[in-house]
Amino acid sequence: METLSEWLEAEGIVPTEGPGSIADVVRVRAILIAAARAGEAVSYSQLLGELGHRFTRPKMRAVCKTLDAIDEAGAAAGEPGLAVLVVRESDRLPGQGWWVGSAARGHPGAWTGPEAAAFVRALQQHVFDYWRGRQD
Repeated sequence: METLSEWLEAEGIVPTEGPGSIADVVRVRAILIAAARAGEAVSYSQLLGELGHRFTRPKMRAVCKTLDAIDEAGAAAGEPGLAVLVVRESDRLPGQGWWVGSAARGHPGAWTGPEAAAFVRALQQHVFDYWRGRQD
């Protein structure tokens, strides 16, 4: 299994290290925890902008790999997934990759529309409540 940095390099997405790295799990996690404590979702474009990048589909896919790594580590530590906070600007819902991954387990319906929005809002609220109650 290749690492996140190896995947980014193979896809031609750079930098894979340093202050603007899309693979910087610590920095991306910190951005999402700050958003959770503020009770806000973050668009893919906003997140990439925080990392010093313009939105492109390859960079969005790379961010999704980073989000997967963050949520896997968080789940192992008993934390709720942070990836649910990263949404499309158009409808404020997570992208397709989130819906087909394990993060959306328990939602049998469509990926768009009022039921999907209610499902996402409930998960986001859980994340907001969890991180507002923590000091670390």
